[in-house]
Amino acid sequence: MLTVEIRPDWFLRDARGGTTALPALLALLGAVSETGSISKAASQGGMSYRHAWGLLQQFSERFGTALVHKVRGQGTVLTPLAEKLIWADRRIGARLTPLLDSLASELQHELARVLAADTRGVRLTASHGFAVAALVAQLREAGTAVDISYRSSTEAVAALARGECDLAGFHLPLGKFEGAAAANYRPWLSNGRHAFLHLAVRELGLFVAPGNPKGVTGLADLARADLRFVNRQHGSGTRVLLELLLADRGIDPAAVPGHDSAEFTHAAVAAYVASGMADISFGVETAARRFGLGFIPVCRERYFLACDRTALAQPLLAAVAAAMAQQRFRAALADLPGYDGTLAGTEDDLSTLF
Repeated sequence: MLTVEIRPDWFLRDARGGTTALPALLALLGAVSETGSISKAASQGGMSYRHAWGLLQQFSERFGTALVHKVRGQGTVLTPLAEKLIWADRRIGARLTPLLDSLASELQHELARVLAADTRGVRLTASHGFAVAALVAQLREAGTAVDISYRSSTEAVAALARGECDLAGFHLPLGKFEGAAAANYRPWLSNGRHAFLHLAVRELGLFVAPGNPKGVTGLADLARADLRFVNRQHGSGTRVLLELLLADRGIDPAAVPGHDSAEFTHAAVAAYVASGMADISFGVETAARRFGLGFIPVCRERYFLACDRTALAQPLLAAVAAAMAQQRFRAALADLPGYDGTLAGTEDDLSTLF
């Protein structure tokens, strides 16, 4: 079976129209940042020291400024420009990965049809998240074809109701906001028609710069005029939850600088804070940890995969539920900061909500 992957790359174009690809430089800068040594970075990237040094010199000349410099006791460190390049690349990846992964699934499906390959697999629609990505990886490794489409939680359950997918991901906060959050999905979900597979419990909170230089203590700080906030897109379950939390504390969303902004993943908002383009955001702990940010816990939520109840008895979805319940998958979720996969693959009774 052919697998399609699409990855974002970016280039520099000069006034004469010449282009220079950046991936090799970005990989080298990332390795220098990690190891503090050009020699170690070159070895890690499978290139000679001479080639690595030449690459750094080439781009230093193009930018008109150095990309690395020596610091006593720290080895080789990145200059501010090099740091900006690294964070720009991470922002590009965080923003575009869901779109490109969805497109890759569509192209893979179309190619399989042309090649007359038997690729009947699981059609999964969900918001882009770390547990969902782990599940897709495990299923594909086991030979199960997965057609993944990344959309907001409300779009996902609506797609399930229209028969456009087999599984739809959505999430509900634990505690007093569960019923209010469930109301957003109620037009499309019914406990009689649908079954709900538990994927994970995850911790959500505020993302702040390392060391919390702005002295953020909780949600009330979102209304501070000196803090720039970056939000998730409309329809996102995380944005819905945040608005419930703000209303509970009597905070007008219009008073939050940046409330009208919209990014499509937890990683994307984390990248904004990490790059200094925002001071604070709200999302799952894993994203904050991966970008080296501070994290202030606020609440926990359960993530579910909904499906037609009759389909769950069929081999395809029964195999998915079994894969989710495997200890290997639960352990993979446990390795994600802020995730608890103890009940993954079990069916939940949400009759009081739907």
